[in-house]
Amino acid sequence: MTYRNRLTALMVLTCLPLAMVRAEQGGAAARGYRLLTETPVLPSDFDQHVFDEVWQAWPEPLCREAENATTQQRRKMAFDRYGLTPRPDDDSGKPLQYVVDAEGRWTMNCFACHGGSVYGDPTPGAPNNRFGLQTLSEEIRRTKFRLGEPLTRMDIGSLVVPLGTTHGTTNAVVFGMGLMQFRDEALNVIDRLPEKFTHHDMDAPPWWYFHKRPYLYIDGFAEKGHRGLMQFMLVPENGPEYFREHEDEFRDVFAYMASLRPPKYQGRVDEKLSLRGKHLFDQSCAECHGTYGDQGEYPNRRIPLSEIGTDPVRLTALPSEGRAKYAASWFAQRGPLQRQATVVDPDGYVAPPLDGVWASAPYFHNGSVPTLWHVLHPAQRPQVWRPISQQMDQAHVGLEIEVVEKVPLTEPDVAIRRTYFDTRRFGKSSAGHDYPDQLTEQEKWAVLEYLKTL
Repeated sequence: MTYRNRLTALMVLTCLPLAMVRAEQGGAAARGYRLLTETPVLPSDFDQHVFDEVWQAWPEPLCREAENATTQQRRKMAFDRYGLTPRPDDDSGKPLQYVVDAEGRWTMNCFACHGGSVYGDPTPGAPNNRFGLQTLSEEIRRTKFRLGEPLTRMDIGSLVVPLGTTHGTTNAVVFGMGLMQFRDEALNVIDRLPEKFTHHDMDAPPWWYFHKRPYLYIDGFAEKGHRGLMQFMLVPENGPEYFREHEDEFRDVFAYMASLRPPKYQGRVDEKLSLRGKHLFDQSCAECHGTYGDQGEYPNRRIPLSEIGTDPVRLTALPSEGRAKYAASWFAQRGPLQRQATVVDPDGYVAPPLDGVWASAPYFHNGSVPTLWHVLHPAQRPQVWRPISQQMDQAHVGLEIEVVEKVPLTEPDVAIRRTYFDTRRFGKSSAGHDYPDQLTEQEKWAVLEYLKTL
């Protein structure tokens, strides 16, 4: 009996009131959060000793500053450097983005990409727009070499597979499409040469969209289900039985993700301007992005690439053969004779819901647009930019940024170089979504004001 059927049977047999059923669902969500933060489902990446020594791999003058700091100060410096955050309402000192077990072993979890901060406030489910996995992996590897510690798959893999060329982006295709190449439909590990696929950086979507969206991913090719959430576990150490053993736990993870809602905008809102913006939004934007409020509806509409005009790499990087393999796999099965719907050859990107959009900068599926103002002003989107603080740009609603002519390649600190976003690079274009140009300047400001309220 499935999790949902068990819950339905519980309602019928015991006549539980709705409030108690919701409490049961809330219990599942709490278990899902605990699983993500306390249970490693992958081999560990490094231990506490290695992390506490990583500062010695930093360039000057940061290394000297760390040398004169306390252990706790160094840990905070490391958190800031790699885009890690403490766990909300938790004084353990453990990062939200890693499981840290009793022996001090660190194992990356889903919050590495989907647990960032909302303008400095650690928020599970928010995109981690500061995560520097490639930088962390490189500096952990150098630290292990110095200490004589054994290397892990992450240490070796990051030598040949890019894990995100800009901090805050992730090459997530590696964890799903890439690792799936070494499995058959039943998830048995198979010995074969890897097929070529296109590495590309993605901006992790906020998890508070999850409850609205019936499909996963920006191209909406995979129907939503708890099994699909387990793809990142496809390391060779996890055999097919491992996925079946953990399936119930990921029903709880599904419940947790479905329970999340966006934070509420805390700044001042011009109610009159916002109301005008709502009317304009409903006329110009709702057809794709939906309506909001108690009677709001989300259309889950896929927009052809030829119309939307945004960067094509994410769409073309995944071959139809790879999507077909997913469709035939255990991940897309509901039961022995039932399969989820899979779109093998999508022609564009699905317009996301915009709940809490003010809190999820940067924008577009590749994170190429720093503020909502720039979304609404296509011709004024910067070519090369970088965030300069964790504060919110209140006027433009998004990241506070510096605009430059080019990435400073002479900058000795790779972590600083990787904070720059160059929209001229492969897969990083900020072009497209030109619909706002149909609005006047005054209308754009009204829509921007309304977007704060979602």
